[in-house]
Amino acid sequence: MPTHEEVRKALEVIFAADSEIYQQRGFQRRIGFGKRPALIHIDLANGWTRPGNPFSCDGMDVIIPAVQRLNVAARKKRVPIVYTTTAYNVTDSVNTDMGLWHLKIPTEVLNLANAEDVAIDDRIAPQPGDQVIVKKRASGFHGTYLSSFLKANGIDTVIITGVTMAGCVRHTTEDAIAEGFRPIVVREAVGDRVPGVVEWNLFDIDSKFGDVESVGTVVEYLNGIEPYPIPNA
Repeated sequence: MPTHEEVRKALEVIFAADSEIYQQRGFQRRIGFGKRPALIHIDLANGWTRPGNPFSCDGMDVIIPAVQRLNVAARKKRVPIVYTTTAYNVTDSVNTDMGLWHLKIPTEVLNLANAEDVAIDDRIAPQPGDQVIVKKRASGFHGTYLSSFLKANGIDTVIITGVTMAGCVRHTTEDAIAEGFRPIVVREAVGDRVPGVVEWNLFDIDSKFGDVESVGTVVEYLNGIEPYPIPNA
């Protein structure tokens, strides 16, 4: 079986040719940073970030430090930080809130009763004032208050991290641009379970739905914005 690095290098060759095709047709434009960002961390709960769970993802040795850097920069400027986790109230009855998703993937392990699995990883723990949204579907926007929260706070840019790249991160990014926000996906801060999936989806998102930027570029942008005012101050 090829290693992750071998897959990445093979995909680089393919993407170079694909980029030329896209650019000739007017794709891969830049959406750019706006003036008022928020951080959106998708499903960085223990069931995804720690080993031994069906949903466990690779690359946490890179993802967690990248998210820590982003949080430090964002909190200095009072930028809103939103976390999502995916969890269900009822997983053993016809009255389940899992919908049909459990027919494809083992969502039954994501029961709110399994508090440790669906809690945000304590290495990037939410602080007072951060939002933690429990979602039921892939996108952080689907059936949640995320969009209204962002709009109420005048947000124009969403900086997206998390897992999985091929699922919840991708769908959140697609819904973000559909809702009128500028999606920025942080390259070092996203992951998945399957080699090659991250690279393919980063390429495809950067071509069609948002900008993929390095953690260094995003931190530099956050460092350069004015601090958000303290509400009611």
